[in-house]
Amino acid sequence: MVRADARRNRERITTTALDLFAEHGSGVSMEDIARAAGLGVGTLYRHFPDRLALVTDIANAALQGLRDHALAQSAEDISRWEVLLRVVRHCAGQPFALITSLAGTPPVPPSTQELIREVNVLLAEIAKQAQEEGTMRGDITPDQVVGLLNVMVCRPGARPDDPLTTVMLDGLRAGRTA
Repeated sequence: MVRADARRNRERITTTALDLFAEHGSGVSMEDIARAAGLGVGTLYRHFPDRLALVTDIANAALQGLRDHALAQSAEDISRWEVLLRVVRHCAGQPFALITSLAGTPPVPPSTQELIREVNVLLAEIAKQAQEEGTMRGDITPDQVVGLLNVMVCRPGARPDDPLTTVMLDGLRAGRTA
């Protein structure tokens, strides 16, 4: 069992890292993160031996949260289109653009690869169900929908009401083809 102070320190590190990465980019040093979190660098390295471990932890937490949110929304008695919209809204506050930029260089760890696969399969199933109920256009494959969703939410400034997201969602909705 993890002690409460150790859990708080770990949360403080990840929250601080996200804030610093968002403000200053991916070049922020581990020492800067520890200092801004009000912790010693040794404490940071006890939790995260390197930058990849820190980014992996952040990525996995965001992906698990997305998976859990999508599953919970899928269990609701609402249209699959509404499920998709709720998933997009949930993604707006997540660090997917940051994760994509930081994790682009090293190989993606197996735990993260598996979470990405789970999320993509779940999103493809939601898209397929939306097509079957007639709320999403059917001339695009569920895998292509997942690709569009990734473009929507894995970019800096992504919001559910920004122009790019709005245009993409309008293009996916049944009956909205030009």
